[in-house]
Amino acid sequence: MYAILDIETTGGQFNEEGITEIAIYRYDGHEIVDQFISLVNPEIPIQPFVVKLTGISNAMLQSAPKFFEVAKRIIEITEGCIIVAHNTVFDYRVLRLEFKRLGYDFQAQTLDTVELAQKLIPDMPSYSLGKLSRALGIPVADRHRASGDAMATVKLFKMLLDKDVEKTIISTFIKTEVEKGIAPKLLDIVDKLPSRCGIYYVHREDGKIIYIGKSRNIKKRVNQHFTGNQTKSKKIQLEVFDVTYEETGSELIALLKESQEVKVNKPKYNRAQSKTNLQWALYQQTDKNGYINLVLDKYDRNRQEITAFNSIIEAKTTMHRLTQRYELCPKLTGLDDAKTNCQSYTVKTCDGACIGEISADVYNLRVQAFLNDYTFTSENMIILDRGRNVGERSAVLIENGIYKGYAFFDLNYQVLNSKVLHKILVPMPHNRDTTAIIRMHLRRNPKLKIVNF
Repeated sequence: MYAILDIETTGGQFNEEGITEIAIYRYDGHEIVDQFISLVNPEIPIQPFVVKLTGISNAMLQSAPKFFEVAKRIIEITEGCIIVAHNTVFDYRVLRLEFKRLGYDFQAQTLDTVELAQKLIPDMPSYSLGKLSRALGIPVADRHRASGDAMATVKLFKMLLDKDVEKTIISTFIKTEVEKGIAPKLLDIVDKLPSRCGIYYVHREDGKIIYIGKSRNIKKRVNQHFTGNQTKSKKIQLEVFDVTYEETGSELIALLKESQEVKVNKPKYNRAQSKTNLQWALYQQTDKNGYINLVLDKYDRNRQEITAFNSIIEAKTTMHRLTQRYELCPKLTGLDDAKTNCQSYTVKTCDGACIGEISADVYNLRVQAFLNDYTFTSENMIILDRGRNVGERSAVLIENGIYKGYAFFDLNYQVLNSKVLHKILVPMPHNRDTTAIIRMHLRRNPKLKIVNF
């Protein structure tokens, strides 16, 4: 649990400031579960430049509660939380200062979104909350007021959680739970999980991730792990301390995140997925008569593949289906090794490309139709899909056939080209697995909205 806060102060000498406004959002990593927003009477004058900056005047605070009147509520809403703020050094110091004046030693673990942004979104021209929010498409209402700045920090923190592929933020959270001595039971773990699409992370007691999975129904899938009799399920049941998750809404993003995060975090029960299993690939070559042949072969990094497969059985099964769908010749797709015409020609299901009865130009048009459907090697496109809630959409960016990453954005934020999308993108590496995942998903979901540019 996180307490994301922002504080406005009177200004003045170091450690002599007083709080004029405070906003705290209790955030569980997915949504706000509680909030506290209040003006505070600091009992000292506000510096004139602060009045001009925030719009909070001395007159506005005359009837506001004093800090001791809101202190109990602040303790309640931050209990068991990691304090998150944009420039935590300032907000946490001032909050502790006010409690110290009451004779109370307020302490909590902290995370600073400035430091996290510098690590996870490098090379930004500015890391001030206002400029960073504008650059990332985060709407900010009431800038320099506690509620507006705290809400912008919530949205920024949510974006940083998405970008934290190594899961260092979540691991810190799990360690905090361990220190508090909380050990949730399997039933409690399942109960808090959503029945929605996303990624889930199984943690052991030290916060380390031991398994990463994706599912269209996270709750159902984790429950299967906890009730299964397979060897891997039993090992997970013995070691699990907690399960965290990230909703994606989009199944494609869930597949892509799972593939990459398994490679980065190397969970011990995902060993089979930590490196690619795509050992077979489909290639094209033109024979001496000008016909484009499709060839199944072992993966060769020096050849340009059309698509890839986990096994030769999967490859041949797929090629049989595609040969029929695109009316290709089994001999020219490597499924028939006949010396003359293919067997399909004999039974009149092939029109004779294998023996030259139709021209290479006519036949190659069919092959090209297949290639157009199965590759995006030179395409620039944005794949749009559902987001994590009704007010959000997701986008996957491909430039010149290279997968660049994904993003979530508000429905009011128009994402129609790559320049806009790059500002909010969670950058991801391009590899054979991501290519295969995207190709397969597009084939299975032909109605997905695609913006070409």
